[in-house]
Amino acid sequence: MNKKSLSETSIITKYILPAIIDSGWNQEQIAQEISFTDGKIIVRKKMVSRGSRKRADIILYYRDNLPLAIIEAKDNKHSVNAGMQQGLNYGNILDIPFIYSSNGDGFIEHDRTKTEGTIERELTLEEFPSPEELWNRYKEYKGINKEQEEIVTHNYYYDQDTFPPRYYQRIAVNRTVEAIAKGQDRVLLVMATGTGKTYTAFQIVYKLFKSNNKRRILYLADRNILVDQTIVGDFKPLVKNINKIKNRTADKSKEIQFALYQSLTGDTEEKKLYKQYSRDYFDLIIIDECHRGSAKEDSAWREILDYFESATKVGLTATPKETKDVSNLDYFGEPVFTYSLKEGIEDGFLAPYKVIRVAIDRDLEGYRPEKGKIDRYGNVIEDRIYNRKDYDRNLILTKRTEVVAKFVSDYLKENNKRMAKTIFFCTDINHADRMRTALINENADLYSQNNKYVMKITGDDEEGKSQLRNFITPKEKYPTLVTTSKLLTTGVDCKTCEFIVIDSEISSMIEFKQILGRGTRIREDYGKMYFTLIDFRDVSRLFVDKDFDGEPVKIKETDTNTIPNEDDEGFDEISGNNDIDYQEQYDDNGRGGADFINDPFGRDDKVNKYIIDDVEVKIINRRAHYYGADGKLIVESLEDYSKKNIRKEFNTLDQFIRTWSETDKKNELKKHFEDEGIFLEDLIDDVGKDMDIFDLVCHIAYDMPPLTRRERANNVKKRNYFGKYNEKARVILDKLLDKYANEGIENIEDINVLKLPEFREVGSQLEIVKKVFGGKKEYEKVIKELISELYTIA
Repeated sequence: MNKKSLSETSIITKYILPAIIDSGWNQEQIAQEISFTDGKIIVRKKMVSRGSRKRADIILYYRDNLPLAIIEAKDNKHSVNAGMQQGLNYGNILDIPFIYSSNGDGFIEHDRTKTEGTIERELTLEEFPSPEELWNRYKEYKGINKEQEEIVTHNYYYDQDTFPPRYYQRIAVNRTVEAIAKGQDRVLLVMATGTGKTYTAFQIVYKLFKSNNKRRILYLADRNILVDQTIVGDFKPLVKNINKIKNRTADKSKEIQFALYQSLTGDTEEKKLYKQYSRDYFDLIIIDECHRGSAKEDSAWREILDYFESATKVGLTATPKETKDVSNLDYFGEPVFTYSLKEGIEDGFLAPYKVIRVAIDRDLEGYRPEKGKIDRYGNVIEDRIYNRKDYDRNLILTKRTEVVAKFVSDYLKENNKRMAKTIFFCTDINHADRMRTALINENADLYSQNNKYVMKITGDDEEGKSQLRNFITPKEKYPTLVTTSKLLTTGVDCKTCEFIVIDSEISSMIEFKQILGRGTRIREDYGKMYFTLIDFRDVSRLFVDKDFDGEPVKIKETDTNTIPNEDDEGFDEISGNNDIDYQEQYDDNGRGGADFINDPFGRDDKVNKYIIDDVEVKIINRRAHYYGADGKLIVESLEDYSKKNIRKEFNTLDQFIRTWSETDKKNELKKHFEDEGIFLEDLIDDVGKDMDIFDLVCHIAYDMPPLTRRERANNVKKRNYFGKYNEKARVILDKLLDKYANEGIENIEDINVLKLPEFREVGSQLEIVKKVFGGKKEYEKVIKELISELYTIA
């Protein structure tokens, strides 16, 4: 058989796989057709779809989750190096050192471990390297000795309840274990919220523990729920080796200790439980959410880390803390691996989001009380202009809270989302209380059915905190609408949260990213594919900040573009209750103390709040915002943005028309545009004409006069295109044109359209294809001609 007539699959089967196996690779080391992303979730109006998955042809593993080589194959009509560019792209993403391209004649090898000499070379089929050869080259590149090799190559944990690692989790685990095996004593992992930091931590601990590299391990967190859900969740396979430190008792019977920071520290030497362990007791300390305290040199949390000086420390965070005063990077060094929010959304592992900015008249115009104005309790209000930064902090406009509650409630009602789990982030505990009341009044029907429909969950409210587990449990319907201040900003794993409402001033990039993280998890089985941010305080302006996503930026040495300091979170050390969750301190006025420490606006946190009931407030604008494929806010008009991006890909009208004509399925081109962040459905709404993709693109990008689908269908009928067909065929084609005019090109490209009721008067799908058109190939040829006629440009 002529090799050039073989498909890519046949080339792999007949030539590439035999060459690999002959060089010493066994079937367990060879993985074919590996999809390593889920495909970006694309949200258009209320329609949700997924983009294409990234898929590697062949990956070769030396050991469990230790990939060494990736092979991109092409059919023999292509050159031997035709797959190299794609292979290099995938190799960079997957952190695989050796890249190969093949068309069945031989291989091109690209060695990413080399920085000089022969990086790329051609090999015959018989010269493909063995597993041992590639592993030895990798070990030499990494400087891994025999003892380190035993740790690095130790298996991951698997059972029927443990999913295999995603590619970025595998990279994070392997880089961390390798760094520790080679003696690095401080390691930082930066992984976006919702990407599985605790699962990654578990596999790191498992490999180090089972390989006897680290035998005594301390896992530190700052909330009970984080500790508890970690022990019964990702760390369950090691539960026999785990002890949770509580009641100020140093139980040394288990090798792996879980503890709250605040249960180990204290304001007196007697209360410092960690000192009941010797300084060299722990071999490894995992610090969860390490941005929250370990970065600051004088924090009580750092006191624990400094005490166990000889232990290896692994810090986990979605948001490394980098200000001119505090630095995670100073303590841990540069991250060994970073996986950002943008990457997670692009890969389809994290939920994308819509943003709705809501403008309130008093926020934009400000409020100045008339002379002698008194508040609800007879206090004379200071005469000055109050603005958005003042509201709910030292001036309360009660009708503003009511307007916010009404807008969100109406939005949920309009969109049939009243049972969608929603978090309201308020300025402080007092504000969260008032928002709860306003939401109850706006949703009296559902609240009367279940009084947990609306709840406040804050550190001062035991009843609310007791419902936190129900709120984050997908199968539990209640609580549904939750008001909070700081308690839910970080670490709480609410997989089905669909709406995040921000009605609090937030200047900290860290806090903003942590709040967004409450919505980024996906639960397809519960219909949670994206979330919506409703922003009443213009907090989403932080999207345009250069530090919003990507690599952590170190800014400690400069005051330029400094991110404002994050409010320090306080912890109440309550005698006899050392297993407390994170406490929001509050004073007699009901204000959350944690919200007022280091007030970024420089006001005295003891100033009483003015409460005003008679100032009218109204919403003057609401606007949905778009974010492009690069994750950045689109600041120009949607038409200008789309025109620029379409013409970037298709320089001329002729180039676009040629691509359109050569694309068998027009819906594939539509999907491609969506993958690139071009909002076709929204464009059609903006332009306001009944156009399909072809005319939309021609009009927007190339200033062509647009035709509606009906006009295109009628033009075909006028040209007497049907004259050459028999009567039944003409009936079918006329119905297909009507279908196109009403619904679009996708509906006539699919042969299953013939199963619809309007075609049954002519016959069944099989009868139409065989008897009317003479078979499937002839029918497909007719449809191709029809589509060509539709898009004929006069």
